[in-house]
Amino acid sequence: MSIGKIKKTPLRDVWKHEAHDFTKWLVDNIDVINDATGLSLSSVEREQSAGSFNVDLIAEDPEGCRVVIENQLERSDHSHLGQLITYLTVHEASTAIWIVQEARPEHTAAMSWLNKTTDVNFYLLQAEAISIDDSEPALLLTRIIGPSAEIKSASKNQSDRHHIQREFWTTLLERAKKRTKLHSTRSPGNINSLGIGAGISWLNFNYVIASDGWRVELYFNRASKSDNKWFFDQLQKDQAAIENEMCTKLSWLRMDDKKSCRIAIEAPNDGGCKSDLEEWPDIQDRMIQAMIPLHQALASRLEKMPANPPHTIVSEDTPEGF
Repeated sequence: MSIGKIKKTPLRDVWKHEAHDFTKWLVDNIDVINDATGLSLSSVEREQSAGSFNVDLIAEDPEGCRVVIENQLERSDHSHLGQLITYLTVHEASTAIWIVQEARPEHTAAMSWLNKTTDVNFYLLQAEAISIDDSEPALLLTRIIGPSAEIKSASKNQSDRHHIQREFWTTLLERAKKRTKLHSTRSPGNINSLGIGAGISWLNFNYVIASDGWRVELYFNRASKSDNKWFFDQLQKDQAAIENEMCTKLSWLRMDDKKSCRIAIEAPNDGGCKSDLEEWPDIQDRMIQAMIPLHQALASRLEKMPANPPHTIVSEDTPEGF
């Protein structure tokens, strides 16, 4: 039995011009992309306008959603990645396909990240022209990056969690404004904490929410570990008086193995953002009720402290905080 030998031919030897030859050829041979991606694309059109630029190809998937295709018969570069995202946005596409001769590692990583963090399906395909012995050359597309059901499910779960957290902070801020000016200048975010500066750079009074619990805290997060421990120690010297003023015990977490530290009121099983919506007001009231005396007791002492510990040498690299 005789077995032929595969030969690789430079892409530019087969398709001289990217737009006039390669892109035009793909319109008539869209099945090559379908085979590489597992999609069923149809209604392929060339050179559709996207502002000042033209996307190489636009197609439709079986659900009628738009798919943008960007061709690059060279090594991947930042410019084409930016164009792909621009075309995706302008045409409100649900899928983006980038065909390259060679994918740089940083662009492979970028496409993978986009799949993990967005609802869009991103494909990165490597193009090669091959022949067997003296046969006519054929296009071989190899899938380097593509979406997976597991990644998209995880991304959706993360998006759902962010939405819940934003809604929780929105209603907490509305309730807090009726009782205190603390955090009144903050806007709700989509992460698990909401903080304001404590008057010293990178010391913050934070609300923190979990699925089933919460805490309020003074968080020490300066660039210097020794700075954080110094401020913490100054306050802990007054621990008894602080706790007497507040009529409660605090969690004094110096965390010697870490750079940061915190002083907190913790309620790990007192309800959180995954609790039923009708329970949110009571949970938020308890958080606000804990934050007000914590701020009063600690902020008054921080006001008497220097902006930097005695051992600190201030440089241009010292973080400003917020």
